[in-house]
Amino acid sequence: MRDIYFRLALAALLLTAVVGCGVIKSMGNNPDGAALARLDTLPNYKDSGFQNLVKRPDSTVKHNRLFSILSNRRQPIRPCYKLPWVKTNLKTLAASAPTVVWFGHSSLLIKTIDCNILIDPVFSNHAGPVPGVMRAFGGTKHYHAKDMPPIDVLIISHDHYDHLDYRTFKKLRASIKMAVVPMGVGSHLIYWGFDPGKIIELNWNQSVTLPGVIVTATPAQHHSNRKFTQHDKTLWASYVIQLGSYRLFYGGDGGYGTHFEQIGRRYGPFDLALLECGQYNQPYVHLGLGQPAQAAVDLRARLLQPIHWAKFPEANHPWDEPIETLLQAAQKLGVQVNVPRIGEPYTLGDPPRQVIWWDF
Repeated sequence: MRDIYFRLALAALLLTAVVGCGVIKSMGNNPDGAALARLDTLPNYKDSGFQNLVKRPDSTVKHNRLFSILSNRRQPIRPCYKLPWVKTNLKTLAASAPTVVWFGHSSLLIKTIDCNILIDPVFSNHAGPVPGVMRAFGGTKHYHAKDMPPIDVLIISHDHYDHLDYRTFKKLRASIKMAVVPMGVGSHLIYWGFDPGKIIELNWNQSVTLPGVIVTATPAQHHSNRKFTQHDKTLWASYVIQLGSYRLFYGGDGGYGTHFEQIGRRYGPFDLALLECGQYNQPYVHLGLGQPAQAAVDLRARLLQPIHWAKFPEANHPWDEPIETLLQAAQKLGVQVNVPRIGEPYTLGDPPRQVIWWDF
């Protein structure tokens, strides 16, 4: 833990020194000029920033302080062994039905007969503007940008470093046909040299139809920032991904709320819900212990796959606590759970992957 805090403190000092100079390219560029003027017209952009559907309760501040005190005793936040993984040739992988390959944390590839969809790719083996601060777990570093097939659609949920990685994006840039992002996030991609004509920005409950897929941005309860001094200048979103007769839900990051039930009624049922499970030091903006199972019920999802775990130590809870508590909650609620190993393909309609590979 001391090593993590030292690295974070060192990174904070470095960023404080350079942020005003714009030295770090990976920090991106928030909307300005005409792009900012467009955001000002949106109903969920108020007081110079995007707003959640529900205001943050004051009680979460006290919870965060208590969590910080108690979590200092909770170990280990990193696995003691390298995580098991499966090496899959993603370029030749056949997909008779939508097939999902998880790379740890929230990075996913969805392959169909018609298209390749890459979501929140982070292959730099760290999460942050400065390399080496938030290091990935052993066993999660075997997939890289060069392993990806041509990307028909890149989907980004929000601009946090563990979901939008500059170094990964730079390597993938030439192979991306189209990027679908929440409002404002396109400014980062343009700043990094991506063709503005290949960017589609969506507000909540807006859709775009592309070859082989319909993508709809839906609400999430979260926040955004890539710089310490600027918050919520870009939107965060979950997504409904319709692939022919199949419907998938990708939750991105976000706390529990009534929006899950609303999305389930409006867009469900879902064949698969990909929901965050872990890094729940902030209950308002992340799903807490067992809550992914309830969210899956609200969404009317036939199958739940946990994401946002098993790669980065972003909160001070035991690294395997999220999956253990999720399985218990899912059993009580009658929710089926799919937990593949990193790199292990799962095709919709197959029996769920349920081997307990994390029990070291």
